[in-house]
Amino acid sequence: MAQRRGKFSTRNLTKSQLGGVVFGTTKNTIKECMSKHLFGLPHNHIMYVQKIDIGLPLFLFNYSDRKLHGIFEAAGSGQLNIDPYGWTSNGSERTSYPAQVQTRVRLQCEPLSEDKFKPAIEDNYYSSHHFWFELDHFQTNKLMCLLTSFAVKPRAPVSTSHNRQVFHLIPSSEIKEISDKVKPSKSEPLDSLEASLGSGREFDSLAAASHPDISENHPDVQNSKQKDKGYVLEKLKDISLIHEHRGNSLMETVEQANIPTCKNLEDRDTLEEESCSEVKADDSSLVSSPHQPTVSQLMHEVKELRAYRVENSTKISYLEEKLDEAHKEIHRLRARCKMLEIHSPDDSSLDPTEAILLLGGFDGDSELWLSSVQSYFPSRNVVKAHSSMNYIRSNASVAKLDGKIYIFGGDDGGGNGWSNTVESYNQTDGQWSLCPPLKEQKGGLGGASLNGKIFAIGGGNKDACFSDVETLDPDIGKWIRTRSMEQERFAVASAEHNRSIYAVGGFDGTKYLNTAERFDPREHSWMRIASMKTGRGCHSLVVLNEKLYAIGGFDGSTMVPSVEIFDPRTGTWIDGEPMKELRGYSGAAVVKDSIYVIGGYKEEAEDILDTVECYKEGEGWKNVPSSSIGRRSFLSAVAL
Repeated sequence: MAQRRGKFSTRNLTKSQLGGVVFGTTKNTIKECMSKHLFGLPHNHIMYVQKIDIGLPLFLFNYSDRKLHGIFEAAGSGQLNIDPYGWTSNGSERTSYPAQVQTRVRLQCEPLSEDKFKPAIEDNYYSSHHFWFELDHFQTNKLMCLLTSFAVKPRAPVSTSHNRQVFHLIPSSEIKEISDKVKPSKSEPLDSLEASLGSGREFDSLAAASHPDISENHPDVQNSKQKDKGYVLEKLKDISLIHEHRGNSLMETVEQANIPTCKNLEDRDTLEEESCSEVKADDSSLVSSPHQPTVSQLMHEVKELRAYRVENSTKISYLEEKLDEAHKEIHRLRARCKMLEIHSPDDSSLDPTEAILLLGGFDGDSELWLSSVQSYFPSRNVVKAHSSMNYIRSNASVAKLDGKIYIFGGDDGGGNGWSNTVESYNQTDGQWSLCPPLKEQKGGLGGASLNGKIFAIGGGNKDACFSDVETLDPDIGKWIRTRSMEQERFAVASAEHNRSIYAVGGFDGTKYLNTAERFDPREHSWMRIASMKTGRGCHSLVVLNEKLYAIGGFDGSTMVPSVEIFDPRTGTWIDGEPMKELRGYSGAAVVKDSIYVIGGYKEEAEDILDTVECYKEGEGWKNVPSSSIGRRSFLSAVAL
């Protein structure tokens, strides 16, 4: 298998948007993939591998020769460690590719070189040689069309008698009878015609020609006449194979829709012409038979049916995209209406010291990535809408300075890459303003404020994890690099405490870290402090009663509910009471001596949490009413 660096090279497609998945392999692992009917990817791909259901189209990309194999489909749901020791030398080590799915062959095709399949998934390439493995429905359809044109054709059995090849002439009455059977009526669904033709084997050639040495009375011919009708039916089944594999669903209601077709299918049409030319070459063996026009007509009709299926598959993909856009727009309008309704007349009764600002993230109910901003009042289970940010943001970082909220970095959830944009929210007038951008495009970074400056700590993008630290002095108006951390940390958690900044955990491109560092501006350096017991990233770090709480996150195998507490006075970590639920990518803030952890991701398919847990010393973790926030994850949070 082949591994890509980091936990952030994904499109973050929802389960309904996911049309197919490409898996990686090399010349050293492809045999095991095929023999075990098992594909795998590194752990950082599990978020979308878990969205795979039975029947989802799959493809296998060989990094060694850069060819794409297919068409496969999932024989089970994607999950962790189906074979915990797969692709290891002797089975004694744990696999490096635990995000796995059982597979089966849907249609065996010749592999496609990268120059042939790249145009079909051009939007997924984030560099000249790297692409996202998540495919939407339209991309999947185009890849299947291209591969089907190279379907592998098994050899048809050859009839022999006395070690000589015998070709049978079929009476015209029987050919006409067969022809009538396979002509589709206007009222007959296309799938019914497929059933009448049968699933069949791959078409090779129509072996029908006269032989000058064999007469009608020859014993071989006499013995075979009774099989003639079945022979032609069998060959017609062969012709139907490519048509049969063009897709499994068809909307008859879109026949008359005036919808543009995919221009990338032009390459596939060229390939089909080449395939058809092979069929015509084989058919030349009919040697000017009087029945050749009828067989040619049948072949022409089957070709038309194939074209009809491709056209309708394109129409269906187009309509699905439009339906998805309409679905999102409906949810946007509903969300907007809900926000407007939340502005109740009794806003004055809300305690501003209790407010937690929730910014961006992913709404699991509407399946939308957000730019919206709300104040959440946990004791009242109320949210209050504010002006939206200028950008959709997830996996961003936030810090508070001089009455303004700064949010920086992150991504838009749409697979367009990480961002270096920065904006600030003025609590006085409720308006957002653009700020100088970061020097690097990044997300999964830490944020804190200290000595009148904003600190952007670590993070990563599609190319690397960072140890870099940037600072913004609003008076100077630009980001300046300062002393870097000792270790690269993506999905890091950070906080300011007693005029020092702490950076805890994260992912260094290889493993999830249990290490932690502290930055003291008086020494202008980062210094290692005691390590946690558990490596974790995508977690939260907050300060309560002079102690730092590292909460939840991902430990390299699963989301965890565990909590570790660091006491700067003793310089040690101790285990805290775990949360009630596994969660990472949550929002967390401290309000009135209580920690609130909001939403998050539970790592069970698309299990975005709608719960809020509250912790108070001596009372432990409790669930609080949370119906106002809905299912939300990958958000940023800060106490007002």
